[in-house]
Amino acid sequence: MNRNVFVQLEQLLQFHVSCRKLHSLGRPSIRTTWRFAQCSPQLCPPCCQTHTFLGAALSQYRCLSSKQGKSFKKHKLSPIKEKQEKQEVEIWNNMTVADLARAMNKDTEHVYEALLHTDLDLEALDETSVLSEQWIKEAIKKSGMKFKYAKIKEEKIRENKDAMKRAPADPAVLIPRPPVVTIMGHVDHGKTTLLDQLRKTQVAAMEAGGITQHIGAFNVHLPSGEKITFLDTPGHAAFSAIRARGANVTDIVILVVAAEDGVMKQTTESIQHAKNAKVPIILAINKCDKPEADPEKVKKELLSHDIVCEEFGGDIQAIHISALKGHNLQALAEATVTLSEMLELKADPTGLVEGTVIECRTDKGKGPVTTAIVQRGTLKKGAVLVAGKTWAKVRLMFDENNKSLNQAGPSTPVEIVGWKDLPSAGDEILEVETEQRAREVVDWRKYVEEQEKLTGDMEMIEARQKEHRDAYKKNLETFSNLSWRQRKSAMYKANKQLMSSRPGERSQSEKPTFPLIIKGDVDGSVEAILSIIDTYDAEEQCELDLVHFGVGDISENDIALAEMFKGYVYGFNVNSNKAVQQLAAKKEVPIKLHKVIYHLVEDLKEELSSQLPAVLEENIKGEASVLATFDVTVGKKKVQVAGCRVQKGMLDKKLKCKVIRNRNIIWEGYLTSLKHHKDDVQTVKTGVECGLSLDKDIDVRTGDEVLCIEEKEIQQKISWDPGF
Repeated sequence: MNRNVFVQLEQLLQFHVSCRKLHSLGRPSIRTTWRFAQCSPQLCPPCCQTHTFLGAALSQYRCLSSKQGKSFKKHKLSPIKEKQEKQEVEIWNNMTVADLARAMNKDTEHVYEALLHTDLDLEALDETSVLSEQWIKEAIKKSGMKFKYAKIKEEKIRENKDAMKRAPADPAVLIPRPPVVTIMGHVDHGKTTLLDQLRKTQVAAMEAGGITQHIGAFNVHLPSGEKITFLDTPGHAAFSAIRARGANVTDIVILVVAAEDGVMKQTTESIQHAKNAKVPIILAINKCDKPEADPEKVKKELLSHDIVCEEFGGDIQAIHISALKGHNLQALAEATVTLSEMLELKADPTGLVEGTVIECRTDKGKGPVTTAIVQRGTLKKGAVLVAGKTWAKVRLMFDENNKSLNQAGPSTPVEIVGWKDLPSAGDEILEVETEQRAREVVDWRKYVEEQEKLTGDMEMIEARQKEHRDAYKKNLETFSNLSWRQRKSAMYKANKQLMSSRPGERSQSEKPTFPLIIKGDVDGSVEAILSIIDTYDAEEQCELDLVHFGVGDISENDIALAEMFKGYVYGFNVNSNKAVQQLAAKKEVPIKLHKVIYHLVEDLKEELSSQLPAVLEENIKGEASVLATFDVTVGKKKVQVAGCRVQKGMLDKKLKCKVIRNRNIIWEGYLTSLKHHKDDVQTVKTGVECGLSLDKDIDVRTGDEVLCIEEKEIQQKISWDPGF
C-alpha cells in the first residue's frame, strides 16, 4: 500500500485519541457521546479537507447530546437567595451608652449585654458614660451589625447664655446698709445663747441637743436704733462647709471663745475661714462669769493664730461678756456698729437683684424654699431669679418671724418661695428679665456641666486605655521570652484570674455592703452628713453604698428604693407619716430618725458594725503541765493517758483544749476523759493532779502544756473614725 496512506491513517488515529482525551475531561453532566453519522465536510478542520481520505473519515463523526445533558438543560436552577444586608449603625466620637442604643434601635440593656464578657467595667457605666471607639465597635459586632462613621458636622459654637453680675454701681446711687455679722466659734461656746440675748428669744433651748445644725439668719434692732443682720453658724465639726459659707457672705465675724475652755479646734477653723474671706474679726470672750474663766489666757492663745488684741498692739477688739446673764452685750453691739461705720458699708438698692443662698429646704405647703441674703437691688414679688441650675418666679417672701414681705432690700435675710427645684446652699442668686431668659441661663449651665462631664469621662477612658496598652506591652515582652507551652499556661492563668474578677462571676462570700439613703430637713444638713460620709475609710470591712440623698420628709419612693437595694433610710430632722411607716414595716425597711447629727453618726456606725461577721475570742481558763504518760486498756484498745498537774485556773471537760509543745500547737479539740484518781470528774482546779485522754491518737510527751480555752463570739467594730 502506498506509504502516504499509512501516514494519513496514523495521523487520523492520533487525532481520534486526542478527541477522546478532550472528551474525558468534560463534566459528566454535559459530557457528549460520539458515533458515526453523516456530517457535512464543512465541519471538518480546513487542513484536512484537501485530503480525500481524511475528509471522508472525519465526516463520519459528529457530536450528539446525551440524555443526561438534555435533562440538565431542562432542569431549572432554583433562584439563589440574596444575603440579607446587615443593619448599618452610624457611630461618632464621644458616643454615650444611650447614644449607641438609639443608633442601634435597641435599649441600653442590649448594649450592656453585648459588652458583658469584655474587659470593660460595666458597674462603672451608666446611660451618660462615654464609650471608646473600641467598645462601640465591639458592641455593634456582637449585635450582628456593621458600622459606618457619621459625617462630621461642623458644630456651631454655642453662645454663652449665662447670667452675670452687673458692673460696679455708680457711687452716687449707693446708700448705707446694715452690716451682715456672722457669729462663729467652737461648739457649745455660747454662740446661739448670745444671739438669743440680742434678739430676746430662746432659740438655743429649742434646738435639738442644744447645738445649732444649720445657719440661722436674723435681723436684730439694737436699742440705739441700728439694725444688724446676724448669721448663726454651727460650731460642730460636721458643719465646716456651712461655716465657710457663712464667712463668705458676711461683713464682720464675731468670734466667740469660752473663757474657761480657750481656743479649740473649731475656733481655729473659724479664724481660718474669716481670713480666707478677708473679713474683720471682733473677739467675744464668753462665760466670763464662771470662777474658772481666764480671758487673758484666751488672748495669749490667740496670738499664735495672728489674732492680736488692741491691748497687745493689734487691731482686734476683745469684749468680755456673759451671754447667759447678758453682761456687757451693749459693749459688743457698740463695737460692731463702730466697726461697720469704719467699713462704710453701702449698697445699690436699684436694678436687678443679686444675693446668695444661705440655706434651702422643702416645705409641704410651700414647696422648695430658700433662705437668702439680698446683697444688691430690691427683691419684690414676681421677680424672676436664677440660682445654680434652677430658677424661680417669686410667689411669696417671709422674714425670720414668718411674716410676709412685699420687698427686701440689701443685707435683708429673706425666705423665698417659688423655686422650680432646690438650689444648693451657697449658690449665687441673680435676677433676670423674663422666664424665657431664666430657662436659657439654666439650659446653658446644664450644657456646660454635661460638657465638663464628657471631658472628664474622656480623660478617664484615655487613662484606662493607656493602662491597658502598658499592660499589653509588658505582657508582650514577658511572653516573647517564653516557649509556646509556657505562653499558653500563662495566658490560661491570666484569663482565669480575669473571669473571676468579672461582676457576674464574683463569689458570694465577699465583704458585706450597706446601702444607705439619706434625707435631711435642709440642704446644709444633707451637705454636712455627706461630708462625714466622705471620711468613711473602712471599705475593707464593709462597703458603704450611698444609694440616694435628698431634702424633705421620707416618702414612699424612698421606701421603694430602699426595698430594691435592701438598704436603710436615715432621716435628719425630718418625719415619716403613718402611711410611709406602715409601708416600711410591710417591706421590712428600717427607718432611722435623728435630731442630732452625732447621734445619727453613732447609729450609723453601730449598724455598719452589725454587718460584720462575729469573730471568736479565746480566753485561757486553765493551764496544766504533763508530768508523765502511760497506756491503759479500754476494751481491746490501748489508750494513752497523760498525767497532769493544773498550774493555773482550772481544766473543764466541756471546754476546748490545746496541747502546746515548744510553743507550737500540736493538737486542738475536746477531752474524751478527765479523771482524778479513778473518778471521772468535770473540772479540776489549781494544784490538783489528774489524768486526761484526748479524742485522737496524739503522742503526748512529758513537758507538754495543756491549755483549757473558753471561746466567745465577739461582734466586730467598724474601724471608721468620723473625727468627732
